[in-house]
Amino acid sequence: MLMYVWLAAMAAAVWLYCRQIYSRFSKAGVKHFKPLPIVGNMLKILLRMDHFTDNIESLYFAYPDEKFVGRYEFINPMVMIKDVDLLKKITVKDFEHFIDHRTLVNEKTDPFFGRNLFSLKGDEWKDMRSTLSPAFTSSKMKLMLPFMVEVGNQMVDSLKKKIKESNATHIEIDAKDLTTRYANDVIASCAFGLKVDSQTDTENHFYVMGKNTTAFNFRQILTFFALANFPKIMDKFKVTLFTENTRQFFQHLVMDTMNERELKKIIRPDMIHLLMEAKKGRLTHDDKASHDPDAGFATVEESNIGKKNINREWSDDDLTAQAFLFFFAGFETVSSAMSFALYELAVNPDVQEKFLEEIKEADAKNGGKFDYNSIQNMTYMDMVVSEVLRLWPPGIAMDRICVKDYNLGKPNDKATSDYIIRKGESIMIPAWAIHHDPKFFPNPMKFDPERFSEENKHNMDVTAYMPFGVGPRNCIGSRFALCEVKVMLYQLLLHMEISPSPRTSIPAQLSKETFNVRIKGGHWLNFRSRT
Repeated sequence: MLMYVWLAAMAAAVWLYCRQIYSRFSKAGVKHFKPLPIVGNMLKILLRMDHFTDNIESLYFAYPDEKFVGRYEFINPMVMIKDVDLLKKITVKDFEHFIDHRTLVNEKTDPFFGRNLFSLKGDEWKDMRSTLSPAFTSSKMKLMLPFMVEVGNQMVDSLKKKIKESNATHIEIDAKDLTTRYANDVIASCAFGLKVDSQTDTENHFYVMGKNTTAFNFRQILTFFALANFPKIMDKFKVTLFTENTRQFFQHLVMDTMNERELKKIIRPDMIHLLMEAKKGRLTHDDKASHDPDAGFATVEESNIGKKNINREWSDDDLTAQAFLFFFAGFETVSSAMSFALYELAVNPDVQEKFLEEIKEADAKNGGKFDYNSIQNMTYMDMVVSEVLRLWPPGIAMDRICVKDYNLGKPNDKATSDYIIRKGESIMIPAWAIHHDPKFFPNPMKFDPERFSEENKHNMDVTAYMPFGVGPRNCIGSRFALCEVKVMLYQLLLHMEISPSPRTSIPAQLSKETFNVRIKGGHWLNFRSRT
């Protein structure tokens, strides 16, 4: 009998607790879906009934007249910002109120991964951003482009060899596997100074480590949300997003490479060299960087925060953490953009043909060679890449933590009171949903590069286009990513014709088995050598 009393008391306590925390939005008149105890609005994601994009879109489009709506990630309230003017105000004008991301990796529990640019907060983030931003200027990208071309040549040669060995006119390839291997080899070369050929040596250690680290399978999804929503519990049990094996691999890789270069006086214009320069205080902004040309329409500009000269000394762990972040960001997100670019070119042959003509013209003009400036001058290429990043943004959503109480204003025109977001609460920037909102992009599910033509792109609300984020905390590597995607498309289309295969998913449906943006059943396409 006593046990039943205790169970009833505990159930009552849980009910009262949930009633209190889940009244946050209803009391303030903020529209939201009704939460379930403990899981909040996360049940469909946990049961794999929805992809994360479905979950975001359903809430975003459910209340069309709201400037912002509420969402419960388990027991934590999160405000989804829908109004782009408010979004710009939050992320730019009032940036200091929302300077940080949520804590995913506690630097005390995991000092290696907790010290990267994404995880750092406040003044430390500002200093690291300023330290690293000179590494991502166009002048640095020009020096790295030959490394990308070398990797692209490996990929094209591998495809030609497979087609020849198949004794067929074409072969069926999973484009996501192809682009992941390409991105892996580019990162190995441009970031770590390693020569890797994952197209031929399919199970090399660097590729296997990268694939396992960035898979974001169901277990990793649960860990991700648990770290974001229950940090104290995760800290107590020392739960981390990445394994000790992963940490040791990258730590030894970075430190061994740095030590060897220091000992042998090796200078190679890659990310390891730039990190070594940063540690010595020799990586600084110059006058040219302030007028740095774009790598395309999607390029994000560096704010004044990232342009200051910093004298702070960084530890080896700090620099190793940045190297890992370059790898993690470049491995999955860039390969995702490239795989969807290939998919859209395959199912839109008219776009592929127009793109090819521009490539042929550039190839003839440059005598079979190309450089950074050549790619910059290819207008249609930039239109295609910009539209891929609109329709299939690798960054589904972004978050910010409120570091001091902030008045969001009224949630809609009929509301009678303002909503105050409290210190420690978070906001969501629903990039995927905004990119698919017909208010900003008419007929949003149509792949239409003409949206970004000279005649049309000026009619666009640029705040609604955010493939690399928005405000000072945008993606520092936008130039690198755009350069990599364009080099790959240039080389591949010049040598290969891409078309749908019997296994191509038309229209594309996203797999619910992963947090990443991937097509259900695979990105299968046919590749044929051009004569």
